[in-house]
Amino acid sequence: MSYSFITYEVADHIATITLNRPEKRNALNGEVVKELIGAFTAAGDDRQVKVIILAGNGDAFCAGADLEYLQQLQRNTFEENLADSRQLMALMQQIYHHSKPVIARIEGHAIAGGCGLATVCDLSYAVPAAKFGYTEVKIGFVPALVSVFLVRKIGEGRARELLLTGKLIGAADAVQMGLINGVVAPGEIHDLVKRLASDLCTGASANSLTLTKQLVANALDMSMQQALDEAAKQNALTREHPDCREGIRAFLHKEKPVW
Repeated sequence: MSYSFITYEVADHIATITLNRPEKRNALNGEVVKELIGAFTAAGDDRQVKVIILAGNGDAFCAGADLEYLQQLQRNTFEENLADSRQLMALMQQIYHHSKPVIARIEGHAIAGGCGLATVCDLSYAVPAAKFGYTEVKIGFVPALVSVFLVRKIGEGRARELLLTGKLIGAADAVQMGLINGVVAPGEIHDLVKRLASDLCTGASANSLTLTKQLVANALDMSMQQALDEAAKQNALTREHPDCREGIRAFLHKEKPVW
């Protein structure tokens, strides 16, 4: 698949998906969302890829929806807007439930839909100057899709604070709220995220990463007993998987596992 608004690269078992509209502050529109879905699908289908990095080219990670796109939405029919919303929903679900860990490398502001992308990634790291916020209410819109994921991630109280006020917060406050995982100096963030991705590639089996993501994502959809029953089932199934057998063999022989 060829891309006009993003770049897609694979090296050392890591797929890097980069929003590439720096002149638009990597703003989202229907075509960008479609290309992101295609790239995440490609990474999921590629057996050589174990970890995905999501980044933005230029001064912003992603500034949300672009102005031309917002103007077009006002001319759409309800059915057209519903289809467009469902496409963005599909992207957020895809990232949240992706079979491979997704790390956001945030080197600029993540606003509205851009903050939504950071929300659904498994791990997120930002430079100190990055700002975060769900500003939809300030233009008479609603942060509808992201609210579902944000409540899960940081809890109802903090989600209400961010979504209702539409305020921007700094990277340090985003860490304190649990929205992102860490703040990293601009000259170090590439190396840190690459090192973390590499550590996941070599230090954990692909099967274990996939199942762990599924267990975490599904836990809140079940009663405690249902979640425990599912966890016990996955525990038993994993013991039969070749990755587990290799991991135990390597541990017992004080060797590095070969996955």
